[in-house]
Amino acid sequence: MNIRASYPGKGVNAEVQRDIDGICVLWQTCREQREGDGDMLFGAFGAVDAYFAPVVMRFMTYAVALPEEALRYCDAARKLAAVREWMDGARAETEFVPADEPYA
Repeated sequence: MNIRASYPGKGVNAEVQRDIDGICVLWQTCREQREGDGDMLFGAFGAVDAYFAPVVMRFMTYAVALPEEALRYCDAARKLAAVREWMDGARAETEFVPADEPYA
């Protein structure tokens, strides 16, 4: 994953879109079951949000069109202090591994 990259629409096909749609349904289900306030999948930040942080980053890299509720979750995840720190660190990296970045 390369947070510095921007590849809108690259690699999207029917199978990938099915996976994206499945993730959005999963996120919607989690947010419907959340207890209390908060913008994360189950309200307050938890392990499941940490697990999905790389997915949020990939959706950003590929400018995936998302339903409004999924987009709100992605925005909330990107605003977390730890995620912002992670993104800042990634943007500061200079190493490039061609085999790991097929679209670059």
